[in-house]
Amino acid sequence: MSKRLRSSEVCADCSGPDPSWASVNRGTFICDECCSVHRSLGRHISQVRHLKHTPWPPTLLQMVETLYNNGANSIWEHSLLDPASLISGRRKANPQDKVHPNKAEFIRAKYQMLAFVHRLPCRDDDSVTAKDLSKQLHSSVRTGNLETCLRLLSLGAQANFFHPEKGNTPLHVAAKAGQILQAELLAVYGADPGTQDASGKTPVDYARQGGHHELAERLVEIQYELTDRLAFYLCGRKPDHKNGQHFIIPQMADSSLDLSELAKAAKKKLQSLSNHLFEELAMDVYDEVDRRETDAVWLATQNHSTLVTETTVVPFLPVNPEYSSTRNQGRQKLARFNAHEFATLVIDILSDAKRRQQGSPLSSSKDNVELILKTISNQHSGESQDNDQPDYDSVASDEDTDLDTTASKAHRQKSLDSDLSDGPVTVQEFMEVKNALVASEAKIQQLMKVNNNLSDELRIMQKKLLGKDAN
Repeated sequence: MSKRLRSSEVCADCSGPDPSWASVNRGTFICDECCSVHRSLGRHISQVRHLKHTPWPPTLLQMVETLYNNGANSIWEHSLLDPASLISGRRKANPQDKVHPNKAEFIRAKYQMLAFVHRLPCRDDDSVTAKDLSKQLHSSVRTGNLETCLRLLSLGAQANFFHPEKGNTPLHVAAKAGQILQAELLAVYGADPGTQDASGKTPVDYARQGGHHELAERLVEIQYELTDRLAFYLCGRKPDHKNGQHFIIPQMADSSLDLSELAKAAKKKLQSLSNHLFEELAMDVYDEVDRRETDAVWLATQNHSTLVTETTVVPFLPVNPEYSSTRNQGRQKLARFNAHEFATLVIDILSDAKRRQQGSPLSSSKDNVELILKTISNQHSGESQDNDQPDYDSVASDEDTDLDTTASKAHRQKSLDSDLSDGPVTVQEFMEVKNALVASEAKIQQLMKVNNNLSDELRIMQKKLLGKDAN
């Protein structure tokens, strides 16, 4: 973090003291209990990061802090600030409320159903409303008023809106004005730094022309955020964009995987995907990386003597209603990949992302993403594709990742000290990480077992107390 949280800061959802997490796209700080609910909603609703144990781009953290300090939470609780809400019995959660159902129901209403946000007067044509809001956003991003822009985005303004008269997007405007925090907010809501305006210039071009070098460098990082995150997940280092290196492709020295016919078939199907389907798969894998890393931080920071599994475990990616059922099933299936299988998929995606950006020819796409996931998942087990009937409600595999262990941090530092650009990850390095993952998983299972025992003892004590009261 750029600065230590002040003791006066409270959870945006229940007003509990000393929040440890942030919801990046909501501009709020939240406590552990409320965060457990946020994580179950999915990144399309709330993108959570730990304030101390997750790496933060400094300006991204500054953006969230600015929103929090300027009252962004009032956007999501607008109607609750009305005295009439007390009369109607509507209230926000408090620290003493139970996570389930009290806090969970409130948080879902607040962020998923947007039950308390300010509603615009109904219009016959919603597209006109969205266009008007987007034009307001286009004008607002040249100022430093972040909460106004967040309010417009919450009402339906489009971060990638292309202004028909001005011939550019809100991100072009923010970059030209040097508004780095506005650029961070727009990027969180999906703005593309690579979009060209009517003159063929990108936001990066305008930032450089205006002498906003920090902003220009950050926009390049945002442009490669997906592949950077995947690379960092595997080898603990990111490309050196300043020197023109935009990809790191780790290569496991265990070449037996590359000799597998199933592995070759999976890569071929991956390469045959259209750019649109490939981007969808890459985004789904990105979300799975985020889920695994956030779970690792979550388990490492909890008070395990009071851990309650049913309120903390997020075993697979939550359903996104905007996606098809097939895509949601494929996303959930990613949780069943063990560390080795998942690393293979990530490396293949990084390799093909680099190939596609460099303009290598693509074959026609008739295969679907689910078949790729199935092939990769089977390549180590030797199962046939016809016999693979995944249970999408199952929990994650036995080798879920915990890259924040001491051994993994040592591995990351070793990678950072290396002068290799696209060099392979050796078998020894991979096994160090894998052993760290196995040890971490064993510790987690032990903690879960202790927690189950504590839960059983608690139930027994409750029964005894109930028996005494009955007497």
